[in-house]
Amino acid sequence: MKEVVLLLTACVLFLLLPSSCQAARQGQDIRCGACRALVDEMEWAVSQVDPKKMIQTGSYRIKPDGTQSIKEVPLARSEGNLLELMESVCDRMQDYGERMDAVTNRKSYMRIRSRNGEAMDLSEATLDTRITGSLKFACETIVEQNEDELIEFFSHETENVKDKLCSKRTDLCDHALKIPHDEL
Repeated sequence: MKEVVLLLTACVLFLLLPSSCQAARQGQDIRCGACRALVDEMEWAVSQVDPKKMIQTGSYRIKPDGTQSIKEVPLARSEGNLLELMESVCDRMQDYGERMDAVTNRKSYMRIRSRNGEAMDLSEATLDTRITGSLKFACETIVEQNEDELIEFFSHETENVKDKLCSKRTDLCDHALKIPHDEL
């Protein structure tokens, strides 16, 4: 009797394993896609702020030597501006659709609405509110759990933020998965 139960348990696990592996991979794809879209949206939003605008940061208290520790930093990359951008960046996940990569057989996410009103090629994209909802939820989770890392990366101009943040720092994307460095 024990052997029959063990055999049935093994069969059930064997049948469920592929679907659970597929669900885990799909979750990984959404988290990775949300991170990469988040980076694109943050970089774009930072680029829209006038680079000449500066903001004073530091303390207005006067030190014993009579000086203040105030410095000017670009507004676009100030902590206050970045925090403000992070409050609304996940709302832009509604502008993304899903596509299946023929080479890797994995899902990736692409912008389906242009920022400037130009027509876009949507032939490879799947448009679905469940997808945008999942991306938005994943984005909000990433922002909540990685706020300090996001501020660290975006407060300085850094190259390959997608790879550094999404793969190396947070492990949201597979290191082995080669995702093209696309400009959305």
